[in-house]
Amino acid sequence: MTDTNANSAPMISLKGIRKSFGPKTVLDGLGLDIQKGESLVIIGGSGTGKSVMIKCIQGLLTPDSGSITIDGQNVIDMRQTEREKINNKIGMLFQAAALFDSLPVWENISFGLMSEGLVTRDQGYEIALEKLALVGLDKKLADAWPSDLSGGMQKRVGLARAIATNPEIIFFDEPTTGLDPIMADIINNLIVAVNQKVGATALTITHDMQSAKKIGDRIAMLYQGKIIWVGTPEEVDNSGNEYVDQFIHGRVDGPIKMALRA
Repeated sequence: MTDTNANSAPMISLKGIRKSFGPKTVLDGLGLDIQKGESLVIIGGSGTGKSVMIKCIQGLLTPDSGSITIDGQNVIDMRQTEREKINNKIGMLFQAAALFDSLPVWENISFGLMSEGLVTRDQGYEIALEKLALVGLDKKLADAWPSDLSGGMQKRVGLARAIATNPEIIFFDEPTTGLDPIMADIINNLIVAVNQKVGATALTITHDMQSAKKIGDRIAMLYQGKIIWVGTPEEVDNSGNEYVDQFIHGRVDGPIKMALRA
């Protein structure tokens, strides 16, 4: 984790973000600042808009209103060529690793670099070996296929791919989902170590409170399309917010009412 300067311009800033799909409002005036070099974790129940928020930041969805700035640039309605330059600063670890089954591990890691013509295949192979070492995997796995790997190994390869371009920003989508507690803790430790090594600004969405407390400099809760609480991992257990309290302790009774289908 890293110290952040609240007086510096945020690396990512969302103001008044609204996004609806038909009659359903998913983001309802969301506001959030993420400082350069900070690791921020977003918690919240399923369907609260966490993934929609990240897709808006990435430019995969366009908000109905509000503003998003990345490194001081307003990215909403930005020209495609300029948007691509911004996206080149971003790495992503997907929830299910999302590796290409038809490519060996090393090509998965260096796929983005090679597809953009930024490196040769030989250079891509060397970068893959370097990133494998950074996530604690043996270089012998470079020529393996994703199907040969365990779930935890696939997550590590996904992390290696996320940092292959030395990104300034990394998104982590439920990084410990589907892993046993020991492997989840290994992934958490790797994320902390990699963030420190790369020096990236990190945004994570997760339901895993152990993960949130370990990898976050700050934790924010998203509920009904708004950020309703922000604090440090040390503060979250005594937040004074009844919604946060119910969520982190997994209580049925409380102000959060889950919609049930008949």
